[in-house]
This record gives sequence, structure tokens and C-alpha cells, in this order.
Amino acid sequence: MKKKYLYFVWVALLIASVGFVVIKYTKQHAAEEAAVYLLLPRKNGIINNPEWIFAKNNIDKLLVKLRINPKDTKSMIALTNAYIAESRVSGRTAYYDKAAMHTVDKVLALEPNNFEALTLKSLLYLSQHHFSEGLAAAETAKKINPDNSFLYGLLVDANVELGNYRQALDAADKMVTLRPDLRSYSRIAYLREIYGDYPGAADAMKRAVTAGATGQESTEWCRVQLGRIYENTGEKEKALFEYRLSLAARPDYAYAMAGLGRIAAFENKYDSAILFFSKADSLIDDYGIRENLALMYKHVGKGKESDALYNNLINEMSYNAKIENSDAGIGHYSDREMAYVYLNTNNYNKALEHAIAEYNRRPKNIDINETMAWVYYKKKDYAAAQTFIAPAFATNSQNPVILCTAGLIMAKAGNKEKAKVLLIAGLKNNPIMQEEVEKEARQELNRL
Repeated sequence: MKKKYLYFVWVALLIASVGFVVIKYTKQHAAEEAAVYLLLPRKNGIINNPEWIFAKNNIDKLLVKLRINPKDTKSMIALTNAYIAESRVSGRTAYYDKAAMHTVDKVLALEPNNFEALTLKSLLYLSQHHFSEGLAAAETAKKINPDNSFLYGLLVDANVELGNYRQALDAADKMVTLRPDLRSYSRIAYLREIYGDYPGAADAMKRAVTAGATGQESTEWCRVQLGRIYENTGEKEKALFEYRLSLAARPDYAYAMAGLGRIAAFENKYDSAILFFSKADSLIDDYGIRENLALMYKHVGKGKESDALYNNLINEMSYNAKIENSDAGIGHYSDREMAYVYLNTNNYNKALEHAIAEYNRRPKNIDINETMAWVYYKKKDYAAAQTFIAPAFATNSQNPVILCTAGLIMAKAGNKEKAKVLLIAGLKNNPIMQEEVEKEARQELNRL
């Protein structure tokens, strides 16, 4: 009798606990459905910037329209685009990606075959580094409208990140045929760079810049990418010119400021580099900029400042990973970035853990293979490093970092002739790269 009583008590408790979870989930879901995402002040605190005022007024008007008519999908699409644009300018991807995904999902709940909503969902997945999901959403949209240039840009981006380079080339050809503009030219440039054609990449990126409106974020982003191409080919003065031109067209543009920081670091002007990276970090939330700043502090012996920034990066990226685990489709995968942070703090086991996590998502991507190879190189596992550096040349990449990484690995593996060829190619023209790789590559080449 006692056992039977305890059994009923246990069942009652189980039902109550399940009911509590269901009620909690329902309340949480209802709260998320009712959430209103307002425009946040930008990181630099400037709220009288005409661009920000326009964005705020636009978002406020759209939110009012949706309060009046919650099923106004046209306004939802416009609001999603506004969130995406602000995410790009401010770097607050965690907040605005969630806002945009929240909004676009409402559109798709009402209109499952809404083409623009599907393309925006694909774009958001790509922003979050959910590349397989982004590709799937783009392929679904393609069935609805197979002749849209923006769609093919998504297919280029997703396939590049997943290492499907042939498919990316096909999508880029279709895209530029449909609409030769900034978006298509910039993707042609990126693919040419991936395939080792730096002169062709620079030419296409110049076309992208010319096709855009001077001072707009998208145009200045392309101008900065042109500067990065010049960094890789050792054309420092040309890179400097592009970054300065970008800052003249769009004052305080964080990515142009970071470009000046990289060149200052390359010239061993670490104090100047710190000023540039600090300024850039004050303007936008960007992991890469903060990591460069931490490296500069390390170079000048400011260990506390460097460690604080690295810890901040690890905590922030780990937090975003937890968001991913609790809120599918919102969190941002950043395992490759985490791998490099741990490499810079000499925690090679954690670096490998995150590199493997990223590799498992996209094993054909050449950059991920180079990351895996570099982590194993730092762990002195040269056989494993050789295994991963080989696929990094699937596209005949002439990226100086990949070439130098491969050369260092070959040297440790005893293939001195191959190492010499790779290191000479990587260091040719004195490209701008992270000091650790360049210094080690030059030292190894001198020993060969």
C-alpha cells in the first residue's frame, strides 16, 4: 500500500514538474514573440550622426506600423533589412541578428514561400556562421525565383565557406551575368583571390568600389578589402592609400582604421598600432580588431591589458556559444576565432578543441584546414599538420600565410626543398602578415 502511495506521489510530482516546464516555455515563447527590438546607441556613443538618426527614425516608424497591423509582412521585411544594416555598421551582431531572425520568422510563419524572407533568413544564417543552414535556405529560395542576383550572392558565400568552390564559381558567374554591380564584383574578387589570382582580384575589387557610392558602408568595405589584397601582395603604399581614402570618404570607419593599425604593426610602430586598433575598437564590436589590439599590448609588454582583452574575447564568444545552445538559430559560431585566441595565449589544447569543432562543420574549407595545420604545428605534431595543410591548396591559393605555414610544416617534416620553395613564395614581395608567422618563416628560410 505504501509503495503504491509513493508511486502516485512520484507520478504527481513528475506531472507537476513537466507542467511547470511547459508553462515556463510558453511564457518565455510568448515574451519572445512580443519582444520589440529598438535601435541601440552605437558603440562610440554618437547619437547625432545623421545616418544613425535616419536608421532610428526608420525603425521606429516600422515598429509603429507593425503595432497597428501585426501581419504587415512588407514592413516586417523592411524592418529585417534595417536590423541587418545596423548590425553591419555597429558590429552588434548578437542583438541585431536575433532581432532580424525574430522578425523574418514572423514573415515565414505567415508566408512560408516568401522569397525575400527566405533570402534574408539565409543571409542571417551566414552572418551567424551557420553555413549549411544558410545554403539550405538559399536553395529553397532558388526554387521560387532562380533569376535573382542577390540570391546567387548568398550561394557564393555559403559554398565558399563550406569549401564547395566549384559551385561558388558557378553561382558567381550567374550573379555577375544577372547584375554586374558592387555585390557581384566583390565576390568575383574574393574568388579570384582564393584561386591565387591577385591581379585579377584587385581589378574586380576596384570595379566593386567604382560601382558603389563613395562613403557608403558597403563601398568602403570593398575599398578596405582592396587594401587587404594589397597587403597580401606587399604593396604597402597602395594599401595605405586605400585606407586613408576610405577614412576621408567615411570618417572614423573602423575597418579602415584597423588597416592602418596592421600596417603600423608591420612597421614595428606598436604604439601607433595600439592607437589605431583602440580607436577602431571604440567604434565597432569586432573580434578581429580586439584580438589585434591584444597582440599589440603583448608586443609592448603590457601583459595585463593583453590578458584582459583575451579573457574578454573568450568570455564573449563563450557566451554567444551558450546562446546558440539555448536558442537555436540565433547564436554565432566562432570556433575558428576562438582557436586563434587560445593559440595566442599558448593554450594549444583548447585551440585544437575549437579548431576541430569548426573543421567538423566545414572540412573542405581551405582556411579551416590551414588553421588545423597551424594548431598541430604549434603542438609539434608535424605529421598531422602535413595532413591538413595539403587540402589548403585545393584552389592553388597564393595567400602568404598559407604558403608560409606550409613551408614551416615541410621544414619540420624534413622536406627542405619543398619548404624552401613555399617560404620563398610566401615571403615574396614582403607581404603584410602577423609578425609571429613572418618572423618564424624568415628564420626558417635562413636556416635552409
